[in-house]
Amino acid sequence: MAKKYLNRSSVALATLILAGAAVAGAAQAQLPPAQTANGIQYVTGGFGQEESSAFKQARSSYALALTFAVSGAGSTSSPYAGNVQVLVRNAQGGTVLNATSTGPYFLVNLEPGTYRLDATYEGDTQSREVAIAQGKTADLKFTWKRPAAGPD
Repeated sequence: MAKKYLNRSSVALATLILAGAAVAGAAQAQLPPAQTANGIQYVTGGFGQEESSAFKQARSSYALALTFAVSGAGSTSSPYAGNVQVLVRNAQGGTVLNATSTGPYFLVNLEPGTYRLDATYEGDTQSREVAIAQGKTADLKFTWKRPAAGPD
């Protein structure tokens, strides 16, 4: 009887593990296709709940995770921003990657080292330095201030 119970428990556990893996795989599958520029692989997007969730789950698989947002004057929320120009330079100043983020998330695989990032949204550029370490994800958020809207 105990052996029969263990077999059922093992089958139930295996089913749960497979179901969890299928859900995780489905989320990964919802990422837009990866792109490559200068030999650097990146993926961008993240608008919509499902795609946003997929990016959040995939971020630990990339060396660098960028998030872009816009905050309005007096607003506590930060709507996501897309169409951000991303320029990545190595420590010597050479361009490693120059790409446009189509959505609020930009995941990129970079070799370990120090990089300078320039993110430009609607003509406003923000710059940061980031150190990429082997096996870790550097996570940066860029937020631009939106001016207060006047009367219509």
